[in-house]
Amino acid sequence: MLRNTIGRTIAAAAVLAVTVGCTAQAAVPDRAAGSDGKPGASAPAPEATPAPTRPAPATPSGKPKQKPASPSASAEPAEVLMARGSKGAKVRELQARLAQIGWFDDTPTGTYGSVTADAVKGFQTKRGLPVTGDTNTVTWQKLLGMTKKPTSDELAGRKVNKPSAKLDPRCLTGRVMCISKTSRTLSWVVDGTVRSTMDVRFGSQYTPTREGTFSVFAKSRDHVSTIYHTPMPYAMFFSGGQAVHYSADFAARGYNGASHGCANVRDKGAIASLFAQVRIGDKVVIHW
Repeated sequence: MLRNTIGRTIAAAAVLAVTVGCTAQAAVPDRAAGSDGKPGASAPAPEATPAPTRPAPATPSGKPKQKPASPSASAEPAEVLMARGSKGAKVRELQARLAQIGWFDDTPTGTYGSVTADAVKGFQTKRGLPVTGDTNTVTWQKLLGMTKKPTSDELAGRKVNKPSAKLDPRCLTGRVMCISKTSRTLSWVVDGTVRSTMDVRFGSQYTPTREGTFSVFAKSRDHVSTIYHTPMPYAMFFSGGQAVHYSADFAARGYNGASHGCANVRDKGAIASLFAQVRIGDKVVIHW
């Protein structure tokens, strides 16, 4: 009788031990299974000795085989072509090409100073390139792909030929202010035909200009912002307080500044002409 009671007690304790131990734990090889791989079989505890180190396979010459170098380790950094202090015709071409896409507002001088470095930094930032202010081979090739060879007038600062922005498909029908954040231009398009194009500046990362399809719901020729108390001449509102309008700050500072979300135009004559043509209900498309 006593033996049966003791036996039942031991069995119950064993069942309780199995139940309590059934929790999620990190897997430890060869500890939960016995030496034959069967669950529940006891396995001897491993000795606290370091695992043997497997020697590297030998080459025919008897020397250990070397691991191949990773591609990233062998890749050479991009070569710097121009940087602060550089001078010459190549720098002048760089400045003229940057002017074509709105990054350089001064007359090309052929001298790589802080203004040129800042323009290059802005270009690099927008294109997801390392922001150094130096013109390396990667930055130069990217710029070449986006611009045309400058004319003599462009190199002398007498004229800037901005490349035509590719029209978004939403701009091909009706009356549209088609605004490209890539080329930083506004194209006035009527039934798929571009009537005029002008430079635009957008909001900063903290006050971004909204993207999408909108329509002009209000116009105000001599508008003054009720929030920032700044003039917004020729304002054409398309989304809340955001509007296309003339900016004296943009005309004076160029792309060194930013708006509070509006699409700024710096050519007063161009925006005055556009204001006279745009009607309430005309479409506004802002895209990359």
